[in-house]
Amino acid sequence: MGRAVCVAACALNQWALDFEGNAERILRSISIAKSKGARYRLGPELEICGYGCADHYYESDTLLHSFQVLAKLLESPATQDIICDVGMPLMHRNVRYNCRVIFLNKKILLIRPKISLANAGNYRELRWFTPWNKARHVEEYLLPRIIQEVTGQDTVPFGDAVLATKDTCLGTEICEELWAPNSPHIEMGLDGVEIFTNSSGSHHVLRKAHTRVDLVNSATAKEVLVATLDLEDVRSYRAEISSRNLAASKVNPFPRIKVNFALSCSDDLAVPICVPIQWRHHSPEEEICLGPACWLWDYLRRSKQAGFLLPLSGGIDSSATACIVYSMCHQVCLAVKNGNAEVLADARKIVHDESYVPEDPREFCKRVFTTCYMASENSSQDTRNRAKLLAEQIGSYHINLNIDAAVKAIVGIFSMVTGRTPCFSVYGGSSRENLALQNVQARVRMVLAYLFAQLTLWTRGMPGGLLVLGSANVDESLRGYLTKYDCSSADINPIGGISKTDLKNFIQYCIENFQLTALRSIMAAPPTAELEPLVDGQVSQTDEADMGMTYAELSIYGKLRKIAKAGPYSMFCKLITLWKEICTPREVASKVKHFFRMYSVNRHKMTTLTPSYHAENYSPDDNRFDLRPFLYNTTWSWQFRCIDKQVSRLEKREGISVAEDMD
Repeated sequence: MGRAVCVAACALNQWALDFEGNAERILRSISIAKSKGARYRLGPELEICGYGCADHYYESDTLLHSFQVLAKLLESPATQDIICDVGMPLMHRNVRYNCRVIFLNKKILLIRPKISLANAGNYRELRWFTPWNKARHVEEYLLPRIIQEVTGQDTVPFGDAVLATKDTCLGTEICEELWAPNSPHIEMGLDGVEIFTNSSGSHHVLRKAHTRVDLVNSATAKEVLVATLDLEDVRSYRAEISSRNLAASKVNPFPRIKVNFALSCSDDLAVPICVPIQWRHHSPEEEICLGPACWLWDYLRRSKQAGFLLPLSGGIDSSATACIVYSMCHQVCLAVKNGNAEVLADARKIVHDESYVPEDPREFCKRVFTTCYMASENSSQDTRNRAKLLAEQIGSYHINLNIDAAVKAIVGIFSMVTGRTPCFSVYGGSSRENLALQNVQARVRMVLAYLFAQLTLWTRGMPGGLLVLGSANVDESLRGYLTKYDCSSADINPIGGISKTDLKNFIQYCIENFQLTALRSIMAAPPTAELEPLVDGQVSQTDEADMGMTYAELSIYGKLRKIAKAGPYSMFCKLITLWKEICTPREVASKVKHFFRMYSVNRHKMTTLTPSYHAENYSPDDNRFDLRPFLYNTTWSWQFRCIDKQVSRLEKREGISVAEDMD
């Protein structure tokens, strides 16, 4: 009797609406799975069209092209003698579903619609799809003619069912269903299903891997041994658990689709069984080093650009961004060294050299990464030196320039038209003048960044253009501590979803692991925008003084606002307890009010926020994650009055208790 089964789970680099490329990657993964002896191949969620099609799911073209790809897969010799489980959208009785289509040897065995849809955070699945709410129910699905001509089937089973092969029983889940409290695998296991699969479209978030692994472990621990593919081990383990067997005797059975196919061989005693995987959890610093770096590489190769340009100020944020690019170069060289032909081909396309082999990260960095220090009369020599030294250590092509001429020209135009010349506050100007002069500098830098991104390679006799990288962190975006359309406005931003605290820890990680000693002085320096005049040649402006709050406070505000769903009053109530040892209720009230005033005044900036790597659940990204108004009544009169009343009550109560103590 066969007992050892070999199954393959595939994580593919699919691209929304890239039907040609998606089909090729699916077929390649099936061929690889078969070459390694797999008899069942599982792919990612919605892999045929790509998970991120968004409102393109509404289009009939998306459904049509998905079926065309499915037909191509069914016809391919690569899909013979292996059960293929692919993801695609389809319409059943005029309702759109997110489905798994499971087929074998040109016959569709089952179309399994998703039961629990993801609809929080970045996910909007209920906007495009309907969950299948008919538990253990199967209907007949009328196949489109393009599929009928390949399979010879008019209808196929559609619904909540499992596959019964000649040697085992297999059930499928789709992404969010694993996270649901009533996950399908629980009752599937009680009903004798021995193998669970889960096709996922889940994105990376810092510190989320622990949750994922725990969910998988808990799912398998309920019914099977972890990471075993020996069916007899599964059966023996279950049979000795009496409570499980009692529950199994009462379970409502799933419809079984009989499959005349075995996942095991009759003579498999010599087949080695996989040992359990020892999952290595990356630290948050490692995740920042690896995740955004892969994201940058993916964006670069897909956009067909020749590299990146980063305005490098010598501060924490832009330096962390530079380190992520350097990490990307490390990953590329390592992949090429390990024989990854795809990465090598992509690298050659990017540098426009068919014989090039990236071996040294610094040398590769020189080819694909340009850094630019944009000095003004308000810039210090210290930040210039820090930027220059870091660029030398990572190997980027570094440019030093001065923006004063451009700034003076713009201010000069204003003065010529109005007859008035604005001044910084240190020279007697108003706060309006002071802010306007800072914004001119910041916006000039954005214009110059795009100019140099388009033409720097031209001046070097190299083809192509560069993508501009932004470097505003998640905390500054939340507070609005950035100039609208300054260097925070870029093509993409690898740190836009990462907090200042995490970025500092990442910088320390880079010092230790990449030996980038230039980062030590960057870590030691107070964060500053350097947009106001120097005092005795030294920086007098600091970020935290400008913001009226520390980065540590800002991180707490961000988590309470988004993750804890706290408005002004709720945030105040939480913080008077959290900060009771360091702040009076009145001081907490003042801090909360200041945060919400600044947040609401600046919320409009989020509508133009550069697309960023989503790394934290407290991201203020207005484009897809944190949907809020961008024009507020910034007085928050009702909310703040509730806070004031609570402060008065607390102070009165404190006064009574003090009086009682004195008695």
